[in-house]
Amino acid sequence: MDLSLPRITVSALRGGSGKTIISLGLLSLWREMGLSLSPFKKGPDFIDAGWLAFASGTPCYNLDPFLMTGEQILYSFLIHTKQNQVSLIEGNRGLFDGVDLYGSCSTAQLAKTLSCPVLLIVDATMVTRTTAALVKGCQSFDPDLKLAGIVINQVATKRQEKLIRESIEHYCNVPVLGAIPRSKENPFPQRHMGLVPHHESSVAQRAIDWTKKLVSDNVDLQRLLQIMKNAGPIHLGPSEKRNDADEPLISGTSPTIGVIRDSVFWFYYPENIDSLKSLGAEIVEINSIRDSFLPEIDALYIGGGFPETQAEALAENLGFREELKKRINDGLPVYAECGGFMFMGKNLKMGDKSYPMAGVLPVTFVLEKKPQGHGYTLLETMEPNPYYTAGERIKGHEFHYSRPIVHEQSHTRPVFKVLRGHGLDGTYDGLQKKNLLATYTHVHAGGDTKWATRIYHVAATYRTQKNFGVPQKKN
Repeated sequence: MDLSLPRITVSALRGGSGKTIISLGLLSLWREMGLSLSPFKKGPDFIDAGWLAFASGTPCYNLDPFLMTGEQILYSFLIHTKQNQVSLIEGNRGLFDGVDLYGSCSTAQLAKTLSCPVLLIVDATMVTRTTAALVKGCQSFDPDLKLAGIVINQVATKRQEKLIRESIEHYCNVPVLGAIPRSKENPFPQRHMGLVPHHESSVAQRAIDWTKKLVSDNVDLQRLLQIMKNAGPIHLGPSEKRNDADEPLISGTSPTIGVIRDSVFWFYYPENIDSLKSLGAEIVEINSIRDSFLPEIDALYIGGGFPETQAEALAENLGFREELKKRINDGLPVYAECGGFMFMGKNLKMGDKSYPMAGVLPVTFVLEKKPQGHGYTLLETMEPNPYYTAGERIKGHEFHYSRPIVHEQSHTRPVFKVLRGHGLDGTYDGLQKKNLLATYTHVHAGGDTKWATRIYHVAATYRTQKNFGVPQKKN
């Protein structure tokens, strides 16, 4: 079966070249035009994906060739585009940057998986004809890639723009669709090697409006849309579906799963929540800052975030912290990732200040100035636990500035052996206590299709035991 879907991948020669700004401007303009949109972000990125969702007014899904197979990428792309008119995929880093010599997991590989044309952003700082050589090099490096258009960024003068535009179109035979002038203005606040999350920024809408005007004034939107419409078909073979797509839903009473989603904890892949819902779980959102108690739930999922930005507010919500600790000690299943892991510890230390957290795990988390773990992870389960069997391998990613100091180590058990990444200390990741599993690694349910089923079954088991008065095991 062949499907024709208007689409474009926005990439660049390196990180920090303007991909996100141009992507945000395009999405906000198309939204203003009344087009229905499907935004995607390549790689394990929550912050840029959040901005893309904010600009487009619809969820942004991650497509990651390390965490997902080609079939899973196609499945996710098609399932989230079938009702919409145009799709934009923002790449990450440089066009051909991947995890090995062959560029595995690169933006170029993702674009080819989706048979998607590429809009390449080229930085014009202090160059003219050399930009054409760079574009020509990309064409020669991978002739199978559909390099469909160029946007020149950081243009200093009209003369420079004219020379670059003519050079690229003459030597590379690829259209220049826009030229963005150099500007000292940038309303996007920065933190931790990237943008501040949109919901933390008081100027978020102003920043989006700035990108909208920048792109509207300097990019040929009609020509770009025509390229997207001519992207060609995506060919689907009979096996190209997610490997659990035909599994029946779990029968029986559906558990209620709480998700802490607020200004602190908001690093969630949409697929993770969607997959829990698709199994029949009822999702209840919880606020760790405002709520004074936990609702009646059968499991809790705490994603990542920046607990350091609101450590004082978390510490002041004593009733919530104490009840959460008691419920976990009574056996409540909890799956906590990264920022959620930090919240499970005793304290969060920042400089000379220390803030009490939930106190479930004997860990003090120390916030450092440099990343302590950053990149893809590969873990192996060391021994059986409520969520994983021994010997299972899990792909994920981590990005944290905190360093854990584990106390009373005999009272907790490391969950995973680190085969790639850093985790707790370069050797282990994750700690377990009763039905709590806390880890630095984020898992993408679009790639690990068993992830949601694991949590669902633990929640359903807990609900059944609770309803029949089965006592929880002591730990």
